[in-house]
Amino acid sequence: MSEEKKKESSHIYALKVTAGQERSVTNLVAARAQSGKIPIKAIMAPETIKGYLFIEAKGPNFVDEATAGIKHIQYRIPGMIEVSEMERYTATKPVIEELNVGNIVEIIGGPFKGMRAKITRVEKVKHDVTLELLEATFTLPITVHADYVKLVEKGTAEKK
Repeated sequence: MSEEKKKESSHIYALKVTAGQERSVTNLVAARAQSGKIPIKAIMAPETIKGYLFIEAKGPNFVDEATAGIKHIQYRIPGMIEVSEMERYTATKPVIEELNVGNIVEIIGGPFKGMRAKITRVEKVKHDVTLELLEATFTLPITVHADYVKLVEKGTAEKK
């Protein structure tokens, strides 16, 4: 019964915001809620969904009060979001789990930042991937930590 009470006591509402401004809007809403004593329990801006913000509050009036007049908020989406729908955005899985040989990735950190590469080997234990740079004039295998790559395109593994 206590779990049912929790579900009834607060709801999750979605807001459409300007893409790329999710973090700044989150900070503004949090500051306004804190200073105005508005009962907002949580604010979430998952990186996997650009342009949306999720707020947990007792009612839509509290969400509207906390977000009124903030520049990058476009509108509140009517209705509520189920907690079960939000679980896939809160559970994080390591980047290395999505990477396979033959995938095309973009390097997001280090001296090769911004370059695209093809994965030639994945070492899940060390969280390392060996890459061949696609934009280099000659084949240069490099090994980087899996956190420094972003999956761009799933490829097919070449048989050797």
